[in-house]
Amino acid sequence: MNVQELTSNIEKALTEIRPFLEADGGNISLVSIENNIVRVQLMGACLDCSVNQMTLKNGVEATIKKYAPQVLEVISVK
Repeated sequence: MNVQELTSNIEKALTEIRPFLEADGGNISLVSIENNIVRVQLMGACLDCSVNQMTLKNGVEATIKKYAPQVLEVISVK
C-alpha cells in the first residue's frame, strides 16, 4: 500500500470515529504518518478528558488498524 492509499484509509477510519468524539465535544485530525506510526491531534473536549488515552488506544488505534493493518501505533501529539 502506498502512502496515498494509507493516508486515505486512515482518513476513512477517522471519519468513522469522528461522530463519537464530536458527540462529546471533541474531534481528531491526522498530523503525520512516519514508519507506520500515525500521529493524531485530539481537539476540543478530548484534550482534557480523563479517558482520552483509552479512547486513543481502544477506539482510534483499533479502528485505524482495521482500515490499515500495517499501522504499528497511534500517538497523540499536541
